[in-house]
Amino acid sequence: MPLAVVLILLVVGSLIFHVLSPWTFTPLASNWGMVDNTIDITLIVTGIVFVAVNLFLAYCVIKFRHKKDARANYEPENKKLETWLTVITAIGVAAMLTPGLFVWANFVNVPEDAHEVEAVGQQWHWSFRYPGDDGKFGEVDAERISTDNPFGMDPDDPNGQDDILVMHPEARIPVGKPVKFLLRSKDVLHDFAVAQFRVKMDLVPGMETFLWLTPTKIGRFEVLCEELCGIAHHTMRGAIVVEESDDFEAWLDQQSTYSEISAQVAGNAAIGAAQYVVCAACHGQQGEGLVALNAPKIAGQSAWYMKRQLMNYKSGARGTHQDDLYGRQMAPMAATLINEASIDNVVAYIQTFPDEPALATVEGDVTKGEKLYTVCAYCHGDQGQGIQAMNAPRAAGMADWYLARQLQNFKDEIRGSHPSDYYGFQMGFMADVLHDEQAINDLVAYINTL
Repeated sequence: MPLAVVLILLVVGSLIFHVLSPWTFTPLASNWGMVDNTIDITLIVTGIVFVAVNLFLAYCVIKFRHKKDARANYEPENKKLETWLTVITAIGVAAMLTPGLFVWANFVNVPEDAHEVEAVGQQWHWSFRYPGDDGKFGEVDAERISTDNPFGMDPDDPNGQDDILVMHPEARIPVGKPVKFLLRSKDVLHDFAVAQFRVKMDLVPGMETFLWLTPTKIGRFEVLCEELCGIAHHTMRGAIVVEESDDFEAWLDQQSTYSEISAQVAGNAAIGAAQYVVCAACHGQQGEGLVALNAPKIAGQSAWYMKRQLMNYKSGARGTHQDDLYGRQMAPMAATLINEASIDNVVAYIQTFPDEPALATVEGDVTKGEKLYTVCAYCHGDQGQGIQAMNAPRAAGMADWYLARQLQNFKDEIRGSHPSDYYGFQMGFMADVLHDEQAINDLVAYINTL
């Protein structure tokens, strides 16, 4: 009897929870409302089965419970019951599967006027490519992928010269118009998913997959990787911004094409020397850093990383948090570099500085730090050399007090909280494995040995 009561309470409680639960789908922001309808039908069918089976089980427990002198009735076959169960089960399964067939039929038939966007996945980063004015994508090949050619573009393909390359995890699409996402992976299985769009698809190395949708709401929607792709899988975030067509076209016009990127002139160190005068007041004449002025060592740091951080300071993605005292000091200094060319020049000049390891000041348990660093090594390299493809800067030989401060800032969400600082956001997730200040010191002490 107690078991029957528990089963009945389970059914009643489940129904109440379903009706009153605050958790539900994210708001629909695409044309794929029929996906929601399909899920609703599935929930109704499985819900009816759940209620029926458990109440029937409770009924059987009560009716056929042990009674003195009672005997079981042996009935090996019941054709009437079997017929009803077969018919009802077939109807239920058909009710769940049939709507999905209609959804799939629409899913594989992409409208002819759909905009095309290529989403490229890699550990643990999204990037995007748009066709240029010719409306055609250039050829790509995984064998051509390199630091200077992250998309694997064919330099001899004329169709690719005007392709628009977005080396950033944020893409934009126009509202109210169908968009086809071509999906490509550089390394392992990934999955492109935006919950509000209700469609998702795996990225398979060596082949191109796709999905399509028509966005119906303006807004910024998070892109997730929903295929386990490695230790930092949970940090592989991006965004799709849906906006009016005019705003989308204006943004697209501001992005660089493959030919423009290929033709970019390297920074001029001689010009950068004059612009570095302002930086030298804090970072030192040779970029050695001055702890008294809270300025880290920059000599020997990766050029691409320094450029990104200076651009982040200029855009407000970094140095705007109210608790980031020293970052807020740096922001107006970065503003003295009036454009990207100025940044390239300064960075080129910094690359001429002698690279001497910074003086070790942080003390910790190196053995414990080595164990903690096994997670960091996936991105920053086993020797802390930094890996550009992983968007991870050099850590070895840099100012240890600065590393410790930034790790704490990531943990406290002082750094990496800006919606445009995707890589800082990633680092915030990873820094959470360091549970306290001692763990940070242990890790940094080990980095000092690299």
